[in-house]
Amino acid sequence: MVRGLLILGSRGQLGTELTALSRATGWATTAVDIDECDITDPEAVDHWLAVSRAETVINCAAWTRVDAAETEADSAYRANATGPRVLAARCEAAEALLTHVSTDFVFDGSASAPIDEEAAPHPLSVYGASKLAGEEEVRHGCRRHQVVRTAWLYGQGGPNFVLTVLRLAGERDRLRVVADQHGTPTWTGHLAPAILRLAELGAPGTYHLTNSGSTTWHGFAEAVLAEAGVERPVDGLTTAEYPTPAHRPAYSVLDNRAWRLLGEPPLPPWQDGLRAYIAELSAAGRLSARH
Repeated sequence: MVRGLLILGSRGQLGTELTALSRATGWATTAVDIDECDITDPEAVDHWLAVSRAETVINCAAWTRVDAAETEADSAYRANATGPRVLAARCEAAEALLTHVSTDFVFDGSASAPIDEEAAPHPLSVYGASKLAGEEEVRHGCRRHQVVRTAWLYGQGGPNFVLTVLRLAGERDRLRVVADQHGTPTWTGHLAPAILRLAELGAPGTYHLTNSGSTTWHGFAEAVLAEAGVERPVDGLTTAEYPTPAHRPAYSVLDNRAWRLLGEPPLPPWQDGLRAYIAELSAAGRLSARH
């Protein structure tokens, strides 16, 4: 049976991956970005729900400029909380499943073991607080909902950490990267199939979906360079040595327990995702760092 799917935020890294994969796997996909559908506009949302005949809506639209959110809080909340509130109400009226993408930034980093879906959120930044507000809007406004938290995302198009590391390696003789923040790099090529599977199952609730394993930004940077065949020393920094406007969680490794309890297999190790992404970049001729 052909299933109607509406993807919002379709030109971001995850939206791009979801659009291509869903169309290749039999979904009747309509994909739009903010210039076509501002998710804070109920009339625009209703229009695209009608045009797409969507039974499922995947919301990848969000404000993701973490540091800028500290000084542009209203804009961050408009995209990350008001938009999901409108979507939830319109999906409820249309009896559509709303699958909403969220973030590890809803946690404060005080954990020392992988964080499951039952852990209490406590965001440290405006970005994290706005995303948590959006989660709550979805839960309260749409009975058929799925909240999917992911972390350290990279994939088609960028910008992302992998591309930044490769660019800097082409410009500098050595790199300096934070070594005391722990998380799980997650490739859209592994995340997108899991989200589509979750939407297919239709099981409501909150889910953590990341690649398996964990590392630090420093460890991730070293792995990026090694996989790309680029030799550069990478110095480790503390968070205190690299201050940013927004506080980042020191530990945000997510336990994908709810996903496992559905009987689904773990997503592959993060190293496998990185290997596949570097191969993708190489095939596209995008590995330009000097050796």
